[in-house]
Amino acid sequence: MIVELMKEYRFEAAHRLPRVAEGHKCARVHGHSYKVELLVTGPVDPTTGWLIDFGVIDDCWAELHARLDHRYLNDVPGLDNSTCEVLAAYIWGDVRRRIPQLSAVTVWETTDSKCTYRGT
Repeated sequence: MIVELMKEYRFEAAHRLPRVAEGHKCARVHGHSYKVELLVTGPVDPTTGWLIDFGVIDDCWAELHARLDHRYLNDVPGLDNSTCEVLAAYIWGDVRRRIPQLSAVTVWETTDSKCTYRGT
């Protein structure tokens, strides 16, 4: 049996986009209430009845949350141009090292704007 598990997390952060055209509103410092969805896909272990313990995903996110929440993202190494796309790939890289079954990361920058990254 193959399943998909999804955990949703939130964090608040500020950033600016240094590579946009002069005068673009996102060149100024601004903040977002980000929502992150981590999707894990794979077979259910017949002994445990789980693909993965949700607590493992929570523990993995806790480290990222501490690094991102209420931060200026441009100061986080690897996020100097912290677009939604770059942020999704950054989160993927961190989580995938610890949870190989990760199949997608979705970052919601606003209530109607998101990016989904499925790795390379």
